[in-house]
Amino acid sequence: MEEGDLAIKVKMLFFGPLAESMGEREIEVAALHGSTAMDLIDRFRLNPMLDSGLRVAIDGVVGADLDTKLSDASEIAFLPPVSGG
Repeated sequence: MEEGDLAIKVKMLFFGPLAESMGEREIEVAALHGSTAMDLIDRFRLNPMLDSGLRVAIDGVVGADLDTKLSDASEIAFLPPVSGG
């Protein structure tokens, strides 16, 4: 196995109040090959926000399975809950 097989780079995009609380709108992170969006959610302690309606899009698919293995250059977008009025 080559070194490149051990890690992938994924982009995490944050919107709304989450971008402010994270201090960034976009970060690139290294993750182990086979990592899932749920692994990143755990790593960055975003679980409480999932419970309060945070939506996640993987490579442009809102509501994608958070246990799907990410590939190199995947984009994971964290979208705030839509508020009605």
